This record gives sequence, structure tokens and C-alpha cells, in this order.
Amino acid sequence: MKLEKKKELAARTFNVGKKRIVFAESRVNEIKEAITKQDMRDLRSEGAITIKNIKGKRKNVKRTGRRGPGKIKKRVAGRKKEYITITRRLRNYVAILKSGGEISKDDFYDIRKKIRNRIFKSRADLKDYIKNLKHKQNENTKKTKTSK
Repeated sequence: MKLEKKKELAARTFNVGKKRIVFAESRVNEIKEAITKQDMRDLRSEGAITIKNIKGKRKNVKRTGRRGPGKIKKRVAGRKKEYITITRRLRNYVAILKSGGEISKDDFYDIRKKIRNRIFKSRADLKDYIKNLKHKQNENTKKTKTSK
């Protein structure tokens, strides 16, 4: 008692999947004789063919309302651009100071690491750090000279 072809015809007729089509056991002979889409429609209206409801969550339901602050890509891209511009400015400034002899090679590498770690938010912040660094170095040299 294979009714696979009849299920396919019913599925095409009602625009549903074959798994959703259910035939009434008592009216199998009438279903076997049906050969047109109109026959399938008549059998459905008589109750010989039923269609199961869809189970689970529909994927194509559009969600409404606002959700979050927008695309993450845009936010990340903005942060990255900001990081790149600040980093390039600070590295350029430190390179000029090194070539001018204002900071030592060790301080240069130390400052570069700190720039990479985003310790400095602006050039003014970096200038303050270098000023304090020089001040501490001057104090250390004075202490070593007086102790000798």
C-alpha cells in the first residue's frame, strides 16, 4: 500500500512538505483513484486528506523593535581607526625625540611598549610622562653624585 506518488501530488497541490500530508486510513481506496490536483482538493475538503501544523519555531519571522546599539563591525572599526591614528602619532613623536637625543634607547623601547598597551591617551599625556621621566632621571643622577 504505497501512496508515495499520491503524497507528492498532494504536497504540490497544497504547497506543503510530504511529511505534513496525512491520509485517512478508511478512505485509502478513494485516494488511490485520485489522479488530478482537483481530486486532491476535493478529498481535502471531504476530510480524507489532512495537513499537519508546522512544529517548532519559524525561521523566517521578522523580528521587530530596536535591538542594541547597531552593528558591531562599525563600532570595532571606529575603535581600531582611533587606535591606529593615536598610535601612529605617538610613535612618530617618540621617534623624533629619540633622533634628537632627548630620550635614550632604553626609554624609547619602554615608551613604545606603553604606546602599544594604550597607556597614553594623547600626545599631551605622553609629554607629561616624558617630563616626569626626565625629572626622575635628574633626581637619580643628583643622588648618585652627592653620595660619592
